[in-house]
Amino acid sequence: MSMSFTIEAEKRDEQGSSASRRLRRAGKLPAILYGADKDAVSITLDHNAMVHNLKEDAFYSHILSVKLGGKTEKAILRDVQRHPFKPTIYHVDLMRVSANQPIRVSVPLHFHNEEECKGVKLGGGMVSRMINELEVECLPGDLPESIDLDVIELDVGDTVHISELKLPEGVQSVALMHGEEYDYAVVSVLLPRSAKAEEEELEGEAAEAEGGEEAEGGDEAASGDESESGDKE
Repeated sequence: MSMSFTIEAEKRDEQGSSASRRLRRAGKLPAILYGADKDAVSITLDHNAMVHNLKEDAFYSHILSVKLGGKTEKAILRDVQRHPFKPTIYHVDLMRVSANQPIRVSVPLHFHNEEECKGVKLGGGMVSRMINELEVECLPGDLPESIDLDVIELDVGDTVHISELKLPEGVQSVALMHGEEYDYAVVSVLLPRSAKAEEEELEGEAAEAEGGEEAEGGDEAASGDESESGDKE
């Protein structure tokens, strides 16, 4: 189900760290709204409402409706400054978007059937995610909520790269726009270290046994040659 987010904002006239501290004590959050060839505007948001929104993964990759001064503007979340360990937000940057101007946003990846994956169920492997989000470029109207990837057919040793993801029409990977050398791995199915070490040990033992058999066969052949030479003498 598609989600929507509306942010209530007020214009902020007071600037500086002292004013920001007073806002936070009052349960408010200093922020800025900029972009789309318009002047930047200092605004105030409700702190608790923003904390609630930031718990939703979709909030980071959605077009947001910002209500300010009787008008509604479309924007995306561009930056969040947080307290190092307290659940407190210091500042938020919101960037306006225009319907005909491409934007770049990091969209979450949703992995499906990880526990049912062939390499996990039959091969004893484990799914290893390399990235959990992908930066894309598209028009605001084409921005996906997420990018889905079904890993059920992956076997041990298989890897999915960015170029193998099914992106919606009009959506491009920013990494691939820089060249094929940026076609990074997204997810792999690997054996756990203990299992891999055990497998390598068994392979080593098998190789040693095979080498021993060859050496023994070579000795027997040499003995046979010597016997033949003695008989001839």
